[in-house]
Amino acid sequence: MSPLPLDGVKVIDFTQVMLGPCCTQVLADYGAEVIKIEKEETGDLSRWSLGSDPDGLNNPVFCSLNRNKKSVALDLKSVEARAHVLDLIDGADVVVSNFRPGVMERMGFGYEELKRRNPGIIYALGTGFGLEGPNRHKGGQDILAQAMTGLMARKSDPAHPTSIYSTPLCDYSAGMHLVQGILLALLQRQKTGLGQVVAVSLYNSMLALQMQEAAALMMRGKDLNWGAFPLTGVFETTDRPIVMVGAFKPNPLRDICRALGIDDLSQLERFSTFDRQAENRAELQATFRERFARESSAHWLARLEEVDILCAPVRTLGEALEDEQTLVNRMIVEAGATPAGPVRLIGSPIDMSAAPLSVRQAPPKLGEHNDEVLGRVAGLRRAGAA
Repeated sequence: MSPLPLDGVKVIDFTQVMLGPCCTQVLADYGAEVIKIEKEETGDLSRWSLGSDPDGLNNPVFCSLNRNKKSVALDLKSVEARAHVLDLIDGADVVVSNFRPGVMERMGFGYEELKRRNPGIIYALGTGFGLEGPNRHKGGQDILAQAMTGLMARKSDPAHPTSIYSTPLCDYSAGMHLVQGILLALLQRQKTGLGQVVAVSLYNSMLALQMQEAAALMMRGKDLNWGAFPLTGVFETTDRPIVMVGAFKPNPLRDICRALGIDDLSQLERFSTFDRQAENRAELQATFRERFARESSAHWLARLEEVDILCAPVRTLGEALEDEQTLVNRMIVEAGATPAGPVRLIGSPIDMSAAPLSVRQAPPKLGEHNDEVLGRVAGLRRAGAA
């Protein structure tokens, strides 16, 4: 088997829930040895997110974020346990945590202490709002980040109620930013020999996600809302909704009208330009809704695709998981089994021809690797004392 990109990189992982674990899973998927430090008896909070299951192996949430990792369960209030962890960090490349600022320092694992012992250590932090500022100690959570960065207030239609986005995109985005920062720090260490602090917050990641909208607001005072464009929307058909995006063409309205079998509305003054279409969006959208409601989704998708208008059916996650494209893209992997059945997980969206994703370690039981990892540390300690 070809070497993986991160073979030889050792990561000490204090993270839990999602922001940190989705970051360290990417590192683990591509070869890093990720040693997950967990609390004795309880472990990562996500082991319990769907009910009482201390091992977490019947818990899809925990399994989805923790393949290819090793679990060491310790009482970090114990002097001996902290000494074990420091020994692990002495031989590590990266330490990752997503506690509130100050928690790692109180446990004796602050950056200054670790840098003194291991100058090459990369100290990666995921927080809610950053390491400084008025909200630095505020508990970070995906929904709070949606609310406080303006994301939750964004709507494709002002008549829609303000609501929570149901998938934790803030956690995932921040986790992927943390991966980027760690990889950049590893590259820089090759040049300098030194580690550094890499910090990512939910707050900053969500502002970055809105980079186009923020630039439009700051530079032009303009509210840029891609979902509210006049020729874009979700429309009911006789069997299921479809989405249409009328953009990236000289005159998309003309082509939409052709697909819908109606006169070319772009010839009318009130719909002749994008700005006029935006002013009269309600009228346009009402016309679209009336036409789409007459036929099936398959009918309209075929008609729209004939004139090269972007469109798609609105599907459930279950439908997407069963789609042939999902299988062709190798986006479903198996990572062992439980009494309830196989552990089936989403694979990696990164497709590397020389480093295909492999599941080398199923999501670990709590403390499953205590003997292996701590025994190795003890051996190194004895060798050093000889």
